[in-house]
Amino acid sequence: MDGGGTFSGATGEKVRVELGARAYDILIAPGALGELGTQLAARHPEARVAVVSDETVERLHGGAVAAALDGKLPVAASITVPSGESSKSFRELERVVHALLDARLERRDVVIAVGGGVVGDLAGFAAAIVNRGVAYAQVPTTLLAQVDSAVGGKTGIDTRHGKNLVGAFHQPVLVVSDTRLLDTLPEREMRAGYAETVKYGLIGDAAFFAWLEGAWREVFAGGPARVRAVATSCRAKARIVAADEREAGERALLNLGHTFGHALELATGLSDRLLHGEAVAIGMVMAFGLSARLGLCDPSVEARVARHLAAVGLPTEPGEIDGELPGAERLIELMGSDKKVGGGKLRFILAEAIGRAFVADEVPMDNLRDFLAERLGKP
Repeated sequence: MDGGGTFSGATGEKVRVELGARAYDILIAPGALGELGTQLAARHPEARVAVVSDETVERLHGGAVAAALDGKLPVAASITVPSGESSKSFRELERVVHALLDARLERRDVVIAVGGGVVGDLAGFAAAIVNRGVAYAQVPTTLLAQVDSAVGGKTGIDTRHGKNLVGAFHQPVLVVSDTRLLDTLPEREMRAGYAETVKYGLIGDAAFFAWLEGAWREVFAGGPARVRAVATSCRAKARIVAADEREAGERALLNLGHTFGHALELATGLSDRLLHGEAVAIGMVMAFGLSARLGLCDPSVEARVARHLAAVGLPTEPGEIDGELPGAERLIELMGSDKKVGGGKLRFILAEAIGRAFVADEVPMDNLRDFLAERLGKP
């Protein structure tokens, strides 16, 4: 295997993220967690490790992680944070950083993030700033993390100004995606992660989207279809990240649905009222709806996207969110706080068809305001 070690997952796949000297592997297979220690020791034989997870993941998988590391690499620290988006905060970042410093982690050591996107973002950011950069590995335990957030090196925390506005690009040295771990996910979390899986078909792979329309039940059930969905998503992201690591161009396509979605998350207080993947699902439908309104694609395309997401059980309209939402003007203000704003202009990912997305920086504000007023039912 490139990078050291042999991946023995006969039913798995390996995806390489080509970033020169910082290239790394994504290992995808049921049972891949069992190889974590072997794979890391092959790459970092002199390292000690610090494991960061949340309370739920520690309860479900802490024993398996310890067993995978036993006899392979010494564990210098085990750090647990509260479950949920609230852990992506300055308070928890400070706690994790001090715990890593208390353990006297050195640059040759490795932080292992075991969990969903919240743990990966938080632990990855802590690794990026401790000693000006400690290596870290990702063990994503949610579908959203396996197909998206664990790959690509974006790390960070939320602030009162918005999501992910404080962070760093810090690539992992290894990603181990055990698809069997997804069996413990609540159904709502699985659906939320599936929205990010669909995204890869919508931005650049119409054939993948068509396959998902017919195979999504098998993806949820596990087995080869789940491995294929995760691997296809990772290959798409790996290609984009290798071409545009710091989101100067093509990588922005990965934000399909996120400008709308992040604003809706802020409008709901970054709470369980709306999970990130649910917000992305609504945002992707809205992106195709705005594209149709601007004459860029046929309205039937939005209907097809919404039909598939709804069949899976995902929300597709703001009206499906529990509780009151702000009007169009306020949502535009919330969009303005997003890191995807460039030169003071809102940036959207729009589409000409399924699999043909593009970056748009010149959406007429009147069109956007009218579109949002219709979707939200208030100006």
